[in-house]
Amino acid sequence: MTITDRTQTTAVAEPMMLRTFRVDRTMRETHDTVTLELVTADGGPELAFSPGQFTMFYVFGIGEVPLSISGDPAHPERLVHTVRAVGAVTDAICALKPGQTVGIRGPFGTSWPVDKAEGRDVIVVAGGIGLAPVRPAIRHLIDYRDTYGTLSIVYGSRSPTDLLYREDVHQWRSRFDTNVQVTVDRGSPTWRGDVGVVTPLLGVLTFDPANTTVFICGPEIMMRVVAKDLTARGVDRNDIFISLERNVKCGFGICGHCQIGPTFVCKDGPVVPYATVATQLGIEEL
Repeated sequence: MTITDRTQTTAVAEPMMLRTFRVDRTMRETHDTVTLELVTADGGPELAFSPGQFTMFYVFGIGEVPLSISGDPAHPERLVHTVRAVGAVTDAICALKPGQTVGIRGPFGTSWPVDKAEGRDVIVVAGGIGLAPVRPAIRHLIDYRDTYGTLSIVYGSRSPTDLLYREDVHQWRSRFDTNVQVTVDRGSPTWRGDVGVVTPLLGVLTFDPANTTVFICGPEIMMRVVAKDLTARGVDRNDIFISLERNVKCGFGICGHCQIGPTFVCKDGPVVPYATVATQLGIEEL
């Protein structure tokens, strides 16, 4: 089996059909962010997915929201989502307890091109909750580390208490074959790391601009600035991939709520080449 084969999702006959999942475990990441591990509760198959895809997550009686899958694509038997409480539905998701059931549709959307990045240097840049959508890609890249060139991970957060996946980040930083840089906007008396935005950290990375693939996920202004910085350093805009976030409602390009220019985030994204949306991202609040 090739690496490419391992990253492909199995066919989903009815991704629009609502399936029932049970909350098996919850983990508090920060004061407002929770990671949930779900298992199937309807007797159906596990939900195989590719890194970067999302589901439509339904809390019965409350509503539905799109959530990126943050688990390991090599272990689809556990559907993992990391959620920040920012509204009625996400508040309800963060309050879920083991044993409760929810509805899941999907998976939907495009994925990080980990297969096309084989043999190339890879840079992953994440900001805040944006680490969740790229976490499956990072796990794949590390699982098949010998298949790639240099691997660099740059992660920025608001403060030390807002850092996600502390155990994962510690494991990534302990590797000799991976360059991990972490920064926060505001330090603390006990923080010994970098303070500031992620862009200056790009200068300490080792990569070949002509043979580099970049994955970026985070606040839109951060993605725009990082993409511009890397293109100025010689990385082709078609080799830079970003994960868009818009008001996804249907999941398959019918309602139009998530449209940005000619792109429908739910079906043409969320992962898209920077080259296809660079103009639109330059227009604030589009």
